Amino acid sequence: MKEVKSALLVGVGGQGAILTARILVNGLMRAGYDVKMSEVHGMSQRGGSVSTQVRWGDKVWSPLIGPGAADIVVAFEKMEAVRYANYLKPDGVAVINDYEIEGATVAAGLAKYPEGTLEAMQAHFTCHVLNAEKIAHELGNPKCMNIVLFGSMVKALHMDDIDWESVIADTVPPKFRELNLAAYKAGYDAV
Repeated sequence: MKEVKSALLVGVGGQGAILTARILVNGLMRAGYDVKMSEVHGMSQRGGSVSTQVRWGDKVWSPLIGPGAADIVVAFEKMEAVRYANYLKPDGVAVINDYEIEGATVAAGLAKYPEGTLEAMQAHFTCHVLNAEKIAHELGNPKCMNIVLFGSMVKALHMDDIDWESVIADTVPPKFRELNLAAYKAGYDAV
């Protein structure tokens, strides 16, 4: 029996967390898993928090991940890693984009972006930290940082038994295939 696994992808609206989750779901379904996915958009179009929960195994009854139950948290923005840290299992893994997006209160000068977020996560969890925006920029398009993070997630979870390159090629629009395949490989190699 395949143990049920859980992934929580978190970020800020517009970073591509939902597309990334759809790629994950498509690949897991192709591999024969029962998969459930849940999305929370919130104020995503206004730069708010976005979370997507994906669970897979032989039989999955609910898409929802409870506190302390996620095998991995993939944070597209480093403050989001801290916001959702309580969902991670004590032996879970975090893939964190060393990238800051100022929220409305920080942008308005009413608060400061919290310092020490990466150190706080590293003190409690196994973390893979990378600057996916920089990697994506070097590939020619910062918008592919979500697929850079996806590649890192695949490696961190040891999910090499799925042909992710064909899943990505079949999921993203044709004009972005090569870019996203390069982003996947770069993210995979970054962990």
